[in-house]
Amino acid sequence: MLSLGSLAAFSQPKPAENQRVIIGAEQIETLLHFICDKQTALVVNHSSLIGSTHLVDSLYDIGCCVTRIFAPEHGFRGGADAGETVADGQDIRTGIPIVSIYGTKKKPSCEDLEGIDVVVFDIQDVGARFYTYISTMFYMMEACAENGKQIIILDRPNPNGHYVDGPVLDMRFSSFIGIAPLPVVHGCTVGELARLFAGEYWTSHADQIDLQVIPCKNYTHNTPYDLPVGPSPNLPNTRAALLYPSLCFFEGTQVSLARGTAYPFQMVGHPEYPDSSFSFVPRRGFAARYPPQEGNVCYGMDFRDIPLDTLRRMDSLNLSILLDFFWRMPNQESFFLPNRFFDLLAGNNTLRQQIMDCKSEAEIRASWQYDLKLFKEIRKKYLLYP
Repeated sequence: MLSLGSLAAFSQPKPAENQRVIIGAEQIETLLHFICDKQTALVVNHSSLIGSTHLVDSLYDIGCCVTRIFAPEHGFRGGADAGETVADGQDIRTGIPIVSIYGTKKKPSCEDLEGIDVVVFDIQDVGARFYTYISTMFYMMEACAENGKQIIILDRPNPNGHYVDGPVLDMRFSSFIGIAPLPVVHGCTVGELARLFAGEYWTSHADQIDLQVIPCKNYTHNTPYDLPVGPSPNLPNTRAALLYPSLCFFEGTQVSLARGTAYPFQMVGHPEYPDSSFSFVPRRGFAARYPPQEGNVCYGMDFRDIPLDTLRRMDSLNLSILLDFFWRMPNQESFFLPNRFFDLLAGNNTLRQQIMDCKSEAEIRASWQYDLKLFKEIRKKYLLYP
C-alpha cells in the first residue's frame, strides 16, 4: 500500500516560475487517505486522466474498491453527442457497473448510492455556467448529503478561470444548463464551485454535505492551461474551450457553430449571412448526429487562426460576434429558435430582448454589472487559488 504521506497538499504554495500544474487526480496518496478500504464510486468521463491513464484504471490497478461509475452527459468514455441519452452499462476493462446520470435521471437515487461510502468527482470543466458537468456535480452533492455519503472533488484548472462576466442566472430560468445563480463565466474551478454551492446553501441539505476538495498545485487563475484532452466531443481543443463562453449563445439561434465539421466552436455561419468570403458545410458524423444547418453552405466567421495567447488575454465575453450576426441577418424575426433555448443559455429573457431592441454592447453590459459585482463578492470567499 502506498504511504499516505502528509496532507500538505491542502495548503497551496506560491507557484514558482515554470512549475507544472499538478491536478487533484495526480495526488493519489492524498486521495487514498479518504478512500482507502472504503466502497468508492466515481463520477468520471473521458477527461478523468492522470497523464494518459484513466482514473478508474489507476485506482483499480492499485487495488482500490471502486464499485460504481456514474456517467454524465457524453458518457463514461465521451462517445455520446450533446443531449443524447446515456445508458447504464459496464466498464469493459474492469467490469465495474456504470450508472447513467444523463438518461432517465440526472440525480442519483438512494438505491444508486446503496453500499457506497464515498463518491469521487473528477471531470474537466471549462468555466461556463451552461456546461453541464457542474450541474452533475451539484446534483451529486445533494444526493451525497441526503444519503450520508462523503464527496471528494479532484480539482482541475479552469481554462476560462481568469475572468468573470455575463448575466447572472435569474432562477426563474433555471435548468440543467443553469443550475445555480452564476454568471455565464463564473471564474471558478469545480473545487471552488463545490465549496460555493455548499457554503452559500445553494444545494439542498447543504449543512449535511461532507465535502473534501483536493486542490491543484502550482496553479493560479492566471495560469495558462492547455487541455490534455477535449472535454467533450464538440470542444475538441483548448481554442474551442476558450471561445465557448462567447459562442455558445448561438446554440439558441439558427446559426451553426460548425457542429458536424472538424472545427466545432471555432467557426460560425449561416446560409443567409451576407459575407460569402468564408464558408463551411456541416455534415452528420460521430460528434454531431443532427448538426444544425446540415448539408447547407454556411457563410460566416473563422476563428481558427486566433493565437491562444490572444484568446487568453480576453477578460470579458465577446458579444460583438452575436450582435453582428443578428444585425446583418436578413430575417431577424426567425434568428432565435422558437423554443426559447436562448433564454436558458442567457439565464434570462432580457438579453434576447436587448438584442432585438438593437441595444449596444455597452448598454447590454451595463445591465448586468450590479448582479455581477455581488457574485464576485460571494466568489472571493471560496477561492482556493490566487
